[in-house]
Amino acid sequence: MQVAELDLDTLEPPPQAGPHGARGAPGPGVLALRPGPGGAPVGPGEAFVLVRHRGRPVGTLTATVPEGADPAEVLAAAARDRLAPRPAGRPSPGATRRRAAPDPGTPEAFAPPDAFGTSMGPVASVAPGEDPRRAGPPRTTVVVATRERPGRLARALDSLLAQDHPDFEIVVVDNAPLTGATRELIERKYNERVRYVLEPVPGLAVAHNRGVAAADGPVLAFTDDDVVADPHWLTALTAPFAEDARIGCVTGLILPARLTTPAQILLESHGGFAKGFAPRTYDPARPPADEPLFPFTAGRFGSGANMAFRARALRAAGGFDPATGTGTAARGGDDLYAFVRILADGHRLRYTPDALVWHHHRETERDLRNQAYGYGAGLTAYLTALVARRPGLLPALLARLPRGLAHARATTAHRDGGGGVPGEHGTASHPWPRSLSRLERRGMLAGPLGYVRARRRVRGLPLPWEER
Repeated sequence: MQVAELDLDTLEPPPQAGPHGARGAPGPGVLALRPGPGGAPVGPGEAFVLVRHRGRPVGTLTATVPEGADPAEVLAAAARDRLAPRPAGRPSPGATRRRAAPDPGTPEAFAPPDAFGTSMGPVASVAPGEDPRRAGPPRTTVVVATRERPGRLARALDSLLAQDHPDFEIVVVDNAPLTGATRELIERKYNERVRYVLEPVPGLAVAHNRGVAAADGPVLAFTDDDVVADPHWLTALTAPFAEDARIGCVTGLILPARLTTPAQILLESHGGFAKGFAPRTYDPARPPADEPLFPFTAGRFGSGANMAFRARALRAAGGFDPATGTGTAARGGDDLYAFVRILADGHRLRYTPDALVWHHHRETERDLRNQAYGYGAGLTAYLTALVARRPGLLPALLARLPRGLAHARATTAHRDGGGGVPGEHGTASHPWPRSLSRLERRGMLAGPLGYVRARRRVRGLPLPWEER
């Protein structure tokens, strides 16, 4: 399946559309049609499309480009048909019904709320005349932790060096390397443009903490070596820190860079890593009424491949728990732990879909199985970490736990039953295997013990920025 970007000047059907409305010619309102990262020009066949409105991401859809048709015309018509603003109560004709979002209290990271068929947020999310990029972004350090993947790392670094942010540095943390391949890549290709830092202790959180220690910016951005960053990613991700002094963390939108294998399509058909197209600010002083489990629904706030923190807030919170994350027995949860710690310390967290990275999803069934188990383990591991390091949060967590577990069971059962967006590319045609739900549940049971084992291994490990 092709991945493409379509930029429209307007989502309204053009005047010349005729009796079929949005199914007419796209007219001059099509600003650009581009393939996804590393893809070929868009041609006949199935396409997963990010729709932009004057550059800003507003939704995704899937469509089929017939042989001999103009891809821009077909995709623009589909976008306007499905995503155009309409009067309340009037459905979009021909639109794929959106999957009913799980209850906001669901404490799962593996099944974000948006589905593969059609996804969108409020198009008019900015007031007329308002410039969401009016505040200059602060100096930023971008931290990329990696281990023995120089080819993927190079692709990610190339996209990071193309950012439009006016003042940033890149730090690559080589985590417990087996060879000198990463160091050689940095020295050979990137020289002084990228700083190389070695972290011999394995674990993603440990590597991120080493990057925190090496950073010199007041804002710290984190992404992975398997992403391609949109050129405006870093500016959009860091501008909120200049606009609101209470912001402690910002997360952004993650979309698939490729959809070429059944495993990649399955993951994206059930939401992938996307958190939707509606900007949102989470404020601990005003808990959201629609999220009764707040702030323990960390999987809804964002993901570690696209996050940034105010440096002083992250350091004051103790950084990332070194007993969490990939590379430890906990298997994950390092990002979720940091999100909740920031909120628990009184800072706001903002999600902005303008900050976009394209993620290379895992390609095989085995990869997806490992991912399902790891996400389940990471979920309960991060909750265990919170209790271990912030015992004062235990009463609030216990009060929310019964409902949280009930929602976790309900959501995995919902996926097992194939509920969701019907149609050609929804969950009805890509049902979630029961085996993956079972693996996720097994991971949830194993997470606390995994965290205890990992914590024993890092006991006494000092925070890198406190080392003498």
